[in-house]
Amino acid sequence: MRRMKVDKLGIDLLTHDPVVILKDLEGKRYLPILIGPFEATAIALALEGTPVPRPLSHDLMRSIIHSLKAKVARIIIHDIQENTFYAKVVLESNGGTLEIDARPSDSIALALRTNAPIFVSERIVLEETVADKQAGDEEQKKFKRFIENLKPSDFLKGREEGKDKD
Repeated sequence: MRRMKVDKLGIDLLTHDPVVILKDLEGKRYLPILIGPFEATAIALALEGTPVPRPLSHDLMRSIIHSLKAKVARIIIHDIQENTFYAKVVLESNGGTLEIDARPSDSIALALRTNAPIFVSERIVLEETVADKQAGDEEQKKFKRFIENLKPSDFLKGREEGKDKD
């Protein structure tokens, strides 16, 4: 599992649907997930910390969970089938855990309201995320500087250290 956070909301250029973009904590990989307009609004309100006059559905869920003396331990986006992501809300209560099937958009909106961490399965990270080109470019620049600054004596140091092990 890889921990991620909400990076931003946007609009998919092809479908014109709202999309939430998750980013890994290293800032190297992005996961776009298409969501509905109501969920986009709920996520935007939570990101901005905008108060609402009456509780929205995700505020109600948070209140119910709190009233039951439980907490949202984490959410997990664990599967994708036919371009549909699947998530779980993991609750902790009375020393036990309970996993509840949920849409990723609702899970994310709830996680933002409860400060719960967001995790994505490694399979989804490997198959569905997009690399941050700028982060990759920076790593390439660092490696290039490292190579350019190497001296022949740097190779001899390693070889001399290795002689003791032969």
